[in-house]
Amino acid sequence: MKHLLIRLGQILVASLALTTVLAQAQDAWPARPIKLLVGFAPGGSSDMVARLIATPLGERLGQPVVVENRAGAGGNIAADAVAKAASDGYTLVLLPSGHSSNAAMKKNLPFDAVNDFAWISTVTTYPLTLSVRPDSPISSFKDFIDRVKNEPNRYTYTSVGVGTAMHLFGEWLMAESGGAATHVPFRGGTAPMMELLAGRVDVMIDTMTTTAPLFKDKRVRVLATTVPAGQQALPGVPAVADSFAGVVFDSWLGVAATKGTPPAVVERLNRELRAVLDQPAIKQRLIDWGGSPRASTPTEFRNRVEGEIRQLSKIVTERKIEAQ
Repeated sequence: MKHLLIRLGQILVASLALTTVLAQAQDAWPARPIKLLVGFAPGGSSDMVARLIATPLGERLGQPVVVENRAGAGGNIAADAVAKAASDGYTLVLLPSGHSSNAAMKKNLPFDAVNDFAWISTVTTYPLTLSVRPDSPISSFKDFIDRVKNEPNRYTYTSVGVGTAMHLFGEWLMAESGGAATHVPFRGGTAPMMELLAGRVDVMIDTMTTTAPLFKDKRVRVLATTVPAGQQALPGVPAVADSFAGVVFDSWLGVAATKGTPPAVVERLNRELRAVLDQPAIKQRLIDWGGSPRASTPTEFRNRVEGEIRQLSKIVTERKIEAQ
């Protein structure tokens, strides 16, 4: 009995010591650089926003935040890496709204799109755009719809990957219009823009953050955006919803960590990210790129993702879009 009590005492002391060490380690977070994964190639909208926030976020945390591109599978390679990372707050991911459409479109994701993540905060929201090269024979959004209805599958549209928001929106638009166009997926970055300008694809569906500078420099013509009916995200550019009621899409980017990340780390990341997004220079850059700075609580972010997955899954089912 005496030996048992001694053994139990040793276990209790060891347990208390471990708890103290873990608490001290958590208090010391971050003690080394933090990785911010991006699921697309350098030069695209996700990469631009990640690099915009990484430096000031690292300055506030006292450790560098290093952007690492893990392109492919519509952003799922980066998301999967974070879902399977240690729950220590040292591996983050900048998720796009395509995370929700991936969950709606793909039957066998290697992770749970909601429950395998610790939600930190949204960063920015913005509409999608439909653009053509300046000398395109497609003269307007109405002209594009007429063409895809009269000449099914002759015209092409891009996305940054199968199952991404751009892809799903393109399918939704074809279903609403009764037309048909061929989807051409890329791995992100500048590839869709380069192929559009080279004349190898007809329409680029991309984020406002990618398109706004090109529109300003007159390198593309924007046919329409996905803002609500009656609104103009760009001067003289109509909304898709002006022609098809309710066809509205609000894209976003947001930071997440791995499920099980300590609540104190999640709270710290949320607080510091909010402070970064409140900086005038950061706000203005996001606005210049066609977005709106949009911080959230972790709960608001999670609820947003859950709601979108339900909504987009319904669209996939109702429009008979084939899940991948």
